[in-house]
Amino acid sequence: MKTLVLNVDPHKPSVAEIQIAAKIIQHGGLVAFPTETVYGLGADALNDDAVIRLFKAKKRPLDNPPIVHIANASDVYSLVTEVSSMAELLMTTFWPGPLTLVFRRSANLPKETTAGLDTLALRMPNHPIALSLISQTHRPIAAPSANLSGRPSPTTAQHVYEDLNGRIDAIIDGGATKIGVESTVVDLSCDPPMLLRPGGISFGALKKVIGNLRLHPFVQSEVELTLEKTSSPGMKHKHYAPKTPIIIIEGNVEAIILKINQLIKIYKLKGVKVGVLATDETQAAYHTDVVVSLGSRFNINTVASNLFRLLRKVDSEGVDVILAEAVPLEGLGLAVMNRLRKASGYNIIKV
Repeated sequence: MKTLVLNVDPHKPSVAEIQIAAKIIQHGGLVAFPTETVYGLGADALNDDAVIRLFKAKKRPLDNPPIVHIANASDVYSLVTEVSSMAELLMTTFWPGPLTLVFRRSANLPKETTAGLDTLALRMPNHPIALSLISQTHRPIAAPSANLSGRPSPTTAQHVYEDLNGRIDAIIDGGATKIGVESTVVDLSCDPPMLLRPGGISFGALKKVIGNLRLHPFVQSEVELTLEKTSSPGMKHKHYAPKTPIIIIEGNVEAIILKINQLIKIYKLKGVKVGVLATDETQAAYHTDVVVSLGSRFNINTVASNLFRLLRKVDSEGVDVILAEAVPLEGLGLAVMNRLRKASGYNIIKV
């Protein structure tokens, strides 16, 4: 298969280019497109064959449910069995935006779209290209991240091309995504509601709207948890990982710097090539093969935006191991650390 690349202005999407992509999805094809979080790989959520193609193209486990994307909040009502007043409040406050809500599904969706679960994860993205594509397709679009399963999520069309060229029909190149980590997922099918995946909307921002929100134990886990089934992507299987092994060093900044430099010396004696994921404040403290800064520790939004891009960059430098600094858990830091811990397979050193 030859993958078509469509270059589209993210601020003023070309109707003609979007219609090409929409027709591909209408006919059962797969199209990668940008959202405000990461690039998604879209398939017609009402077409079971198309959804199965999506899973195969990504090499995605069939028990890992994708998020279904819609262009209008009113589309929710035909896809779920009940929309509570709490759900309506969250939709009004955060949609369009990086918040995914889990509902009890209606019978209108094929079981493949929800990985056989009785729940459905829904969101309305805040990106002109994504909204235009969904609207012109006239269907809800099932869209997990547009990468090979387990790899760092794509924040540029080039990342998608590296992973999926020849495996999907088209890529809409709308430039780099803004937020850089996936949407926050909140399960409304349980009482009280539970945050299943931290992401572009912080736990604190959600708590201001619904005070009784709980955190799933997985979210802050420092060890791998065994989960029988999950209603959210990013929980059950290994995710976000480069090919190179990652070790996370967690603690106060001075202790982190000391430990990473100790490890660099040990690895150099063994002839091991080392990459370091640092921050602006610490980058100069390391002298090794590859050192990159995720951004300032005082601007976690920038760190989140850079995370997957720089994981891919360091991975491409031919290092044998990546040493990654932990960042504070406040705001988007919770999402960053959740992704890093998953990417490392919970290979964490506490200092």
